[in-house]
Amino acid sequence: MLTEPDPTQTRVERFEARHRARRRSRAWLVVSLGLVVVLAAGAAVAWSTGLLRPTAARKPSPAQTVAASSAPSSPPAATPTPPASPSPAAAALPAHPGPLITSFQGVTTFRGNATRDYYGEGPLPRHPVIRWRYPTSGGLCASSKDLFGTRTWCGTGWTGQPNVIQHANGSIEVREGAYDDHYHFLNGITGRQYRPDLLAGDLAKGSATSDADGFPLYYGGSRDNLLRVVAMDRHTPTVLWKYDSRSNPNVVWNDDWDGCPLQIGDYLLEGGENSWFYVIRLHRRYDAKGKVQVNPKIVMRVPGWDQAELDAIGDTDISIEDSVAFDATTGVVYFANSGGLVQGWDISDVLNGGTKYKRVFRFWNGDDTDASIVIDPEGYLYVGRKMEDNVYRPSSFPRDHQIGSLMKLDPRKPKNPLAWSVQLGGFERDGGLLGTPAYYKGTIYATYTEGGFAAINAKTGKFYYTYSLPGPTWGSPVPVDDKLLIGDAAGDLLEFDISNPSKKPKLVWSLDLGGTIESTPAVWHGWIYVGTRGGAIYGISDPKN
Repeated sequence: MLTEPDPTQTRVERFEARHRARRRSRAWLVVSLGLVVVLAAGAAVAWSTGLLRPTAARKPSPAQTVAASSAPSSPPAATPTPPASPSPAAAALPAHPGPLITSFQGVTTFRGNATRDYYGEGPLPRHPVIRWRYPTSGGLCASSKDLFGTRTWCGTGWTGQPNVIQHANGSIEVREGAYDDHYHFLNGITGRQYRPDLLAGDLAKGSATSDADGFPLYYGGSRDNLLRVVAMDRHTPTVLWKYDSRSNPNVVWNDDWDGCPLQIGDYLLEGGENSWFYVIRLHRRYDAKGKVQVNPKIVMRVPGWDQAELDAIGDTDISIEDSVAFDATTGVVYFANSGGLVQGWDISDVLNGGTKYKRVFRFWNGDDTDASIVIDPEGYLYVGRKMEDNVYRPSSFPRDHQIGSLMKLDPRKPKNPLAWSVQLGGFERDGGLLGTPAYYKGTIYATYTEGGFAAINAKTGKFYYTYSLPGPTWGSPVPVDDKLLIGDAAGDLLEFDISNPSKKPKLVWSLDLGGTIESTPAVWHGWIYVGTRGGAIYGISDPKN
């Protein structure tokens, strides 16, 4: 039996480290950024970028042809047929977001799309069993050094959702980074290694992204300071480009990459724990031998903070740890930081090959916002916050006691965007939300760290119910086919019936995975894929016929 690190203690230690670092830090002077006004706000990325919101009417077909990124266990001898080289400028987006369109079928990024509200495709198993465990014995563990020395980490953690790739040859590939410093590529049916691992220099945290336009590319960051672009059309995954977060001028706090990169056409959008947000032009292409190549250039780089936030919180203990969200109808990207600053930047000109960008939305909610922002079909934002900094000074720093830990924001009303807020969890340190809320059929489902989840009417903010679970619950809820998947700290994966969202749901089944579940499950055509802090990644389905 593996000794599993206590996730609560790990987070507390991290908070203590931040406050020690704060006492040692010097006062920070932020230089005002000169921003150029966007000339044409209506310009945006092509409809063909493929990371738009899905609709229930469109179900993927496993028989659909995939592009070159869908490599089998051994890369083919024949030169792959590359997709057409993308143009940064293309047709205008439609009036409303459309379905998830990719060159192949699967879950290619955390929460499946740019608005972070796509959860995979059912059906879910009715009588689930563990079909495979990777590794078959032992665990995915490694040592990692921090301010407290060297400790052992195991399995997969927050947020840690696998990519699931449906290949043209009928196989399914599961791609997942783990705390053994490896990115793993597994056969989704057998659990065996699909292709060789990619070794990082430290924990492979968060979630990674597979290129949704058919290029054989994989994008992911690690605790070793590096954001990577990886080619998947070689015999082994090959790093084509890497960016060290410490190479950025004015690193504010840390150097990890927790957020999942978001690929929009030929651009990569990502925020780092160094507290900077990046737009990277990838320049994807194929060489004469048919191998994918990139020549990334950072085309936009802005701080995740501003002087007003620093003045309010009184320190520089801030970082970007959420996975950025993008509204294709407006060309605005949204992200938040650990000081509670929510920002929206119009990057439509940048994504069309230009150089102009502008901050169009700012909202300060008062404390640590690590959960990813979710954008609903009407353009509202759902933001989750937890307690970290301000628990120490509630009387002099009341902002996060005035606004609930789950909030709905209207970016069309930048001067008064708060539509509603509700308090989930308490006001103790680490209380509130770490899991990303789920928007599903007009209801918000959200876990809270103390242990449990809640359902809230998305329009009115009315509580439907809360449901207690063994905590801490850090994972993000996954609604599919009127069912809700949630993992808890006791190691149980649970399915609830949410066909009537206003009533407290019935437990349909539970499955013991033997280790705290911080990661977010991925659902794909009768299978569930998820890792735990117990040291393993699991493939779950109905018993084999």
